[in-house]
Amino acid sequence: MRFPSPAAEPGLSKTLLTLFLFCAATAISSASTVPTTTYTTLINFNGTDGGLPEYDYLVQAFDGNIYGTTQLGGINNSGAVYKFTPSGTLTSLYSFCAQANCADGADPVAGLVEGSDAAYYGTTQIGGASGDGTVFKITSTGTLTTLHSFGGSDGANPLSNLILATDGNFYGTTANGGTISDGTIFKITSAGTLTTIYNFCTLANCADGSSPVASLLQGTDGNFYGVTRTGGANNDGSVFKVTPAGVLTTLHSFAGTDGLNPYARLIQATDGSFYGTTANGGANSLGTVFKITTTGTFTLLHSFSGTDGLDVYAGLIQATDGNFYGTTFGGGTNGNGTVYEMTPAGVVTTLYSFCIQLNCTDGDYPYAGLVQNTNGVLYGAAAAGGTSDDGVIFTLSLGLGPFVKTQPLAGKVGTHVTILGTNLTGATSVTFNGTAATFNVVSKSAITATVPTGATTGKVVVTTPKRTLHSNVAFRVMP
Repeated sequence: MRFPSPAAEPGLSKTLLTLFLFCAATAISSASTVPTTTYTTLINFNGTDGGLPEYDYLVQAFDGNIYGTTQLGGINNSGAVYKFTPSGTLTSLYSFCAQANCADGADPVAGLVEGSDAAYYGTTQIGGASGDGTVFKITSTGTLTTLHSFGGSDGANPLSNLILATDGNFYGTTANGGTISDGTIFKITSAGTLTTIYNFCTLANCADGSSPVASLLQGTDGNFYGVTRTGGANNDGSVFKVTPAGVLTTLHSFAGTDGLNPYARLIQATDGSFYGTTANGGANSLGTVFKITTTGTFTLLHSFSGTDGLDVYAGLIQATDGNFYGTTFGGGTNGNGTVYEMTPAGVVTTLYSFCIQLNCTDGDYPYAGLVQNTNGVLYGAAAAGGTSDDGVIFTLSLGLGPFVKTQPLAGKVGTHVTILGTNLTGATSVTFNGTAATFNVVSKSAITATVPTGATTGKVVVTTPKRTLHSNVAFRVMP
């Protein structure tokens, strides 16, 4: 079993680690606790089409396909970009290190984000003009453009997804580089103009945090929220808020017993609080799930014990049933990772333990978080296992129904919004919290609409000939 150590310093992308197997004495069976749970191995990577699926999330796109990256594999074994249909038809789009000296980048750890131009934006942790990583754009047909090559002083080794903010720009983090070499927060336009927003470890003893490896989240207040893997008051990592102008506030410093080394991005749940995970720490030093408010009130929700998972490198999603779902890199029945469900109160149930099948053909060691497709099904990636031991894409069906989601999640009256869904052909109505909007059905998986005058914050509802579909979260109407 070979793949990069998640605990290795960023930039050491080719370092390989032989993982020990944690054999759990007991486990919660998905069959006995959640009878409707159905796990399916959808895609097996074979190396040439990719290997070691990304550390971050898959993304459902306007065209109905799902896009992602692999850190290794591809023609040059330096990573790849791929897309697949919800039913599992895989298409390889690009293999990195196709240019001399890997000027086009290498080892894309993070996933992608779709821009308003229907292109996909991402990062590579190494390669580029200086070897410190890149920001790139790629089309649905595989044409790649390098937008920026990091040079150290402006950041190095981005390990996180970009996010598309409400101002139309992309925001991200680098794990290294910057004025102190402990990481940065940056903004970049779709044309490639990069601005450093914040340099970490500016305060004494890195009290403001260091080495951010997770994506940012733009909260409903317009500020950005994130975590640092190290630094903070105890050098165990931190949770921070930063304004678009770059004013940073540390909301929480981890202290080991409440968590240690957060790797994954936060989510803002329907209750307005942020939820996240730490890779280590907690009551058993095996990882945690936590909740934190915008003002920094922190609640430890769950400490993993091994039988329910350990080494929590992936973040959470909140599905349409209101519960949270995530993966653990290790632990479970065979020590090869789990998929779990958590209620808002912090009650965790193991839904699936990896490597149940012979030779781990069902996959093992899931780095990445989950995504709920608008067909209601959860999709994820495991870093290894499968028929070629190069990783898999899997689905987990919980019996949840279809829904719609908007891109972006917020905007002013007059903003053009794309609504993603399933079987949208023939839609007869689109409303924003009850206010009718003008719209155009682009395809069976996408509708474009304009935020109507008089709209207020609330759910977007699409009526089709067969059903009425509600958005998974409220669309926020900005002043």
